[in-house]
Amino acid sequence: MRINYLLGLVFISLQGFSQELPAFKPLRYDEDYSFLKRDTVKDWYKSIKYTPLSKNENRYISYGGDLRYQYFYIRHEGWGEEPEDRDGYILTRWLLHADVHAGRHVRTFVQLQSSLANSRPATNAVDDNPLEMHQAFIDYQVNSGAQNKLIFRAGRQELLYGSQRLVSVREGPNNRHSFDGLRSIFVSGSFKADLFYSHYVVARKKIFDDGFGKDVRLWGAYIVQNKVRVVKNIELYYLGLHRKNAVFDAGKGEELRHSIGTRIWNANQATQYDLEAVCQFGTFAQQPISAWTASMNVSHRFHRSPLQPEAGLKMELISGDKDAADGRLQTFNPLFPRGAYFGLAALIGPYNLFDVHPSLSLKLLRRLSFETDCDVFWRYSTGDGLYAVNGTLIYPGKHIAKKYIGKQLAAALVYNPNGYFFVQGEFTWFDAGGYLQQAGMGKDILFTGVTAQVKF
Repeated sequence: MRINYLLGLVFISLQGFSQELPAFKPLRYDEDYSFLKRDTVKDWYKSIKYTPLSKNENRYISYGGDLRYQYFYIRHEGWGEEPEDRDGYILTRWLLHADVHAGRHVRTFVQLQSSLANSRPATNAVDDNPLEMHQAFIDYQVNSGAQNKLIFRAGRQELLYGSQRLVSVREGPNNRHSFDGLRSIFVSGSFKADLFYSHYVVARKKIFDDGFGKDVRLWGAYIVQNKVRVVKNIELYYLGLHRKNAVFDAGKGEELRHSIGTRIWNANQATQYDLEAVCQFGTFAQQPISAWTASMNVSHRFHRSPLQPEAGLKMELISGDKDAADGRLQTFNPLFPRGAYFGLAALIGPYNLFDVHPSLSLKLLRRLSFETDCDVFWRYSTGDGLYAVNGTLIYPGKHIAKKYIGKQLAAALVYNPNGYFFVQGEFTWFDAGGYLQQAGMGKDILFTGVTAQVKF
């Protein structure tokens, strides 16, 4: 109840600022409140976002945070494999950060994360991680104030690239991703180039124990060019991954994987599109890797129609291993994808799949919308199994001829009164298909969830 009261108080307090400051960004360290130096109307909230530390106000500190409260109930979790929980469970996440600018060139960003799970029968560190140093890095900007910007960054940080199909902050689950690494970021107008080398931070369940991870490394280069004729926006990237202990349906072993991809997208018109293709090569357990994926996401918003409906269609082809005995791995690895990849229920991960995903959203009121979608899944290859979002093998694929996994129907009401507060209620039904019925108990899943979130 205390959290409910707190959410209400923060919501009421922040309503007056919803039109004054820019929208929050997925990466909170990308927010810039230095413009408040010239603001002549001060209040308590602007003082939190911009507190001068020197007389000339070139040195300042900015504070921010994120509180998320979720309730979930799942019937037949794991398609009937998990023990039944008739009461549901609660997830709570706190994120608090301080952004210190020590002059024109040096900046430090620190963020704490607390993720708590209540009434859940079995938890892992992604659900329940009481207190951690989620981010702590230092920036040095070489040419501050110039048109072209060059930044060197070192420390623990979140990474997010493109549509978050391969590298994301993992917003859906209770604990977000972070990496210990080095980066160089160059920005010139509509062009951006990002080079990085990092070690993945593995979540652990105790306080301040998410240490430097040695077993998983990620590195790469990501180039973005906006305002391109015809295609509008294009991205080109290379991502390298090394895991000492990788597990697929084909076996276990050391994985060295290289991903080369491209993405073309446009999100600023009534008709939007997002097209992406990735090929992967390398070695797994001393055997060659040959994997790939291609995705399409198109939608159109009918702005002049009642309820302003937006109709969308997604399709993905994601390669799977054809034969565990052929000496080659064809299972695509999505690296560090969005946690809620196929909806908030997050039942299936993007491995060895072919899925078709139509959707429809309606604007019921100015701040209230309704969303519904249907996702139909098949295994791409009968020689490979079904994986969770985190890459864990749920069911093997060998000796099961059925490809059809099932269909997922979802509906959600989303209330977003301003830029600070967000509420969503969701219902999902997963109709288990022939593959799930042969591989396990194959019961249908019912999932309901409510999310309330406040940002400041």
